[in-house]
Amino acid sequence: MKRNFGLSLLLVLCLGLLGGLGMVHAGEGVKGSAKADKLDACVAPTAFMRRNHFELIKHQRHITVHEGIRKTDHSLAGCVDCHVRKDAQGSHVPVNTPGEFCAGCHQFTGTTLDCFTCHATKPTGN
Repeated sequence: MKRNFGLSLLLVLCLGLLGGLGMVHAGEGVKGSAKADKLDACVAPTAFMRRNHFELIKHQRHITVHEGIRKTDHSLAGCVDCHVRKDAQGSHVPVNTPGEFCAGCHQFTGTTLDCFTCHATKPTGN
């Protein structure tokens, strides 16, 4: 019976490791690899952006969807393009991956991150 338990445990561990291959894990993005890491300022001061970014995104959504104006001052795609990091292989790590830019703050504040049910989590043009 002990031998079967040991084999079962080994099998479960191996399957768990295989299941994780190719997946991005928390904090996998290489520090300093985002465009934002090289900048002194965002589109507004950091303290303002931390408190009000969702208002800018809602405003941008309104003028884009309801008025048909596509300015990029506060576009979600611009945020993603600037704040997405790359992994050790140079591929973009989705901003909503646990431990990455968007997900990290949203988890810390206990807020829902639902932008990416529709929007891209990494740049689409690169």
